[in-house]
Formats: sequence, C-alpha cells, structure tokens
Amino acid sequence: MKFKGTLISEASGSLAGVTFSHNRGGQYIRARAVPTNPATSFQQVIRAFMASLTAGWNSLLTGAQRDGWDQYALNVLLPDALGEPRNVGGLGMYVRSNVPRLQALMTQIDDAPGEFNLGTFQLPAIASVTAPDALSLTFTTGDPWSDEDDAAMLIYGSRGNNASVNFFKGPYRFAEAILGDGTTPPTSPVAITLPFTLVAGQRVFLQGRVTRADGRLSSPFRLDSIVV
Repeated sequence: MKFKGTLISEASGSLAGVTFSHNRGGQYIRARAVPTNPATSFQQVIRAFMASLTAGWNSLLTGAQRDGWDQYALNVLLPDALGEPRNVGGLGMYVRSNVPRLQALMTQIDDAPGEFNLGTFQLPAIASVTAPDALSLTFTTGDPWSDEDDAAMLIYGSRGNNASVNFFKGPYRFAEAILGDGTTPPTSPVAITLPFTLVAGQRVFLQGRVTRADGRLSSPFRLDSIVV
C-alpha cells in the first residue's frame, strides 16, 4: 500500500508486522517479510571475516588504534536508509573498511586513515560484457588508487537479469580486485571473469568500490550493461 505521510514524513525499516520503505513512486507500507537464511558458503566466509574483525577489535588493536577509528568515524559520516548522515562508530568503520579487503585477499588495515574522507576516483565504464562471463572494463589510468601499492578497485557482479530490469538491489558476488601498483600500474581496459554464467540479451549489473592503502573504502558505484 502506498501512502502520503501526515504524521510521518519519512520512514524506513520494520515495526511490529509492517515494513516502511520507498521507491521511485514514493513511500509505501507492506507486510513484514522474514527472509530465509540460505547460509551459502559465500555468506559464511563474510560472516567469519566480520566475527574475526570484531573479536580483534578488543583483543588485538591497541587503545590508540581504536581511538583512531572512532575519530575517523566521527568525521566521516555514512548515509542511513533515508540518506541521512550518521556516525557508524569506530568498530563499524573498521569492519566496513576491512571485510572487502579480506575478501579480495588483501592486507588487513589496523591503523585508521589519517585523511577524513572516503577517497576520490573516476568512475570506470563497461566496454563490453560477452557471454558466458567475460567483462571488459575501462578505468582512468593515473587515478590515485591505481598508482598506489596495496590499493585496489573491487568489482562485483550480479546474476543475469531480464533486459527490461533497470533496478537491481543485489545480491552481488565478488569478481576481481584490480590491484594498484606504485611501480607498474594496471592498464585499461582490464579483462575480468564474472562470477555468474550469462546468456546474450540479459542485463548484468556491476557494483564496485575503491579501497586505498590507508584503509579508506569508497561508497559503492553501480553500472549495468546488456550481455552480447
């Protein structure tokens, strides 16, 4: 059911048996659905990373390191479900910054970034997606991450979707890390093998982020293309 708020101008999340959300058509309310937990091997790996980082927050990091992440989180606010900036806390920022790095087999960063931002970069572009799983991606050579050791652009791919689908929320699966290198930077375009088998005529969605050597992790970007 779609509605126009009077007492509530914006809402997101669940309360009792209803869920408040919004899309391009406006706000709406629906019955709360309890999602299933397939507990795939990919999910279990991510949960293990989160558990390890959370445990290490108290047992491995020093007080000064925790204070650094608290200070970084205080100065770098992230949007909530309604787009409002919020402080996710030092632990939240530490886990957020490191889980993608561990997934990409990169170095864990325990010292908080000294620059209070998420980093800047130019958006890449899809040159082509060819069945069954070949992606050609162009990016801006000379971007700060590409000339930096232990930095990377992380690429995630979706399953194939009907060509008429224009919005995709997930899930995405990790495809590849384009690693930065201070001596021999990566060249564009780069060939990437996507994590799902695709057929011609489908639409595939990509998600990506940039992780810097100091632990800064960008907001996600999204791209899409028709498979040929």
